[in-house]
Amino acid sequence: MSTLQELIAQGEHVQQDFKFRIDDQKKIARTLCAFANTKGGRLLIGVKDNRKVAGCNPEEEFHMIEGAAQLFCQPEVNFTSKVWQDDFRLVLEINIEPSELKPHKAKDDEGRWKSYVRIDDHTTAANKILENVWKEQKKPQAKPEKFDEEELSVLRLIREEGMITLSKLYRKANLPLRKIDRLIVLFICWDLVEMIFQNDGTFYKIK
Repeated sequence: MSTLQELIAQGEHVQQDFKFRIDDQKKIARTLCAFANTKGGRLLIGVKDNRKVAGCNPEEEFHMIEGAAQLFCQPEVNFTSKVWQDDFRLVLEINIEPSELKPHKAKDDEGRWKSYVRIDDHTTAANKILENVWKEQKKPQAKPEKFDEEELSVLRLIREEGMITLSKLYRKANLPLRKIDRLIVLFICWDLVEMIFQNDGTFYKIK
């Protein structure tokens, strides 16, 4: 099995996406931003969702990706590329590293700039907690030596639940919603709590 076929055999996942071809620069910009904002990843262009190699024109597809990265990503997403040959068909691989400039933003269907992330094998808009985590990480607040009662109460709630959604935390914690948001952001930055993305929602748990 060739290296290309080994990559394709992995299927689509958090760090890999297949595209038959690029028709919409605005939409592919969301995927580029999502890879840059998450763990990085690769696009295999010329591969169908069913893992069949259809092939592509690498030069045309490269220009589509280049335009998307430069014009429809804020800030621009950097990438590298290589071309694979499978029999007489060509596949363009686009590689994106995790970015230190996150959040990268792309336009949604209404033309609004939004941050995107990868969850499993799809691209979705980032939630407000994650966006605030990115902001906090640029000017981090020092972790206190002792936690106050509000901080301890929220940590206890998360520990007792095992995994908890933000909406449930709002209901159970006797604190203003903005305060809970702020504490969750700080706990993530202090490496006390982690954010878990699942198909049925976003959860928080003690690390």
